[in-house]
Amino acid sequence: MNVVFLNTLEKEAGDNRVQSAQVSIGESQGIWHVFWNEPNGAGSMQQDQWYQGISWDEMLSSFRQGLREKVRHGYRPLVHTDLESAQALSGKAKMTQMLTYYCEEHPSEDVFETLRAWRREQAAREGKAPYILATNRVLRMISVFLPQSKEELQQIPGFGEQKTAMYAADVLALTAEHTRTNGFPLDWVAKSVDTAKFEAWLLAQKEQKLRMELDREASKRKLLETVAGGGSLADLQAVLTMPRRELLLWVEDLEREGYDMDPIVEVELAAVPEEEQIKAWNAFETEGDRYLKPVLQRITGTEELKGKELDRAYEWLRLLRLRFRREKESLASQAAS
Repeated sequence: MNVVFLNTLEKEAGDNRVQSAQVSIGESQGIWHVFWNEPNGAGSMQQDQWYQGISWDEMLSSFRQGLREKVRHGYRPLVHTDLESAQALSGKAKMTQMLTYYCEEHPSEDVFETLRAWRREQAAREGKAPYILATNRVLRMISVFLPQSKEELQQIPGFGEQKTAMYAADVLALTAEHTRTNGFPLDWVAKSVDTAKFEAWLLAQKEQKLRMELDREASKRKLLETVAGGGSLADLQAVLTMPRRELLLWVEDLEREGYDMDPIVEVELAAVPEEEQIKAWNAFETEGDRYLKPVLQRITGTEELKGKELDRAYEWLRLLRLRFRREKESLASQAAS
């Protein structure tokens, strides 16, 4: 079973003693499990199963209900989980979440879309990904609170001094076209927000985050099992229904984390002629392994690859680069010792 969540709780047991217990969420073949482990009267750990089934919502409900019951009996978590209320947030973090919530409750879609269009065009001019200029959350805050000066713009969480210096003129030109009902500073937001509704929204956000983390852990386990079983990228696509590029990025991340990705490297490179691999390896030696384009140019010469042929070439080069880097690290380690 793949344990995807684990927390330890403690409660006072008298005579300056502390009793420890653990709650865990696990997944096996698509089946969710929630376990509670607590010492019995003899001091041995006794396991209770709070849930077993395929429903995420039922699993989470059982988890929360069981945890609330244990908290009522004196247990307190050593590590705060992502299912706690806004009271656990620091002042700055809580305010940022409150601003986000307010903007979702009072959207200004026309201004938001205008800002998105500006971001898209500006990002294209700079050759950057749009989110690097500003995230959707930041643009929503700007669209709702409509800053009218550089000082006000810098009060938007996520839009600091550097971005203000670069983009204030463009952004303020867009916000100046609209009239706002409330000004800066934004401390008035806390007074206008319904606390109970904000708490419910915050809990939903945290449950969604936990769901994504658990889903990713389950997918990671399937990926590792498929790779260990000699699966190909096509097999991973069938299991995880993800684009090949995303799967490759994930394989690279797992390799950096220390997982053995050599089986899928072997499978995919088996279809690549050995002489092509030797050329690429030599190109990595001379051009370096940071960028793939110079390596590809050394292999193909004047020939231009396009479409699926180009995508396939980059795929096997990424995988060969994993092997190249692993060998470099091994040689460096041997030299150091």
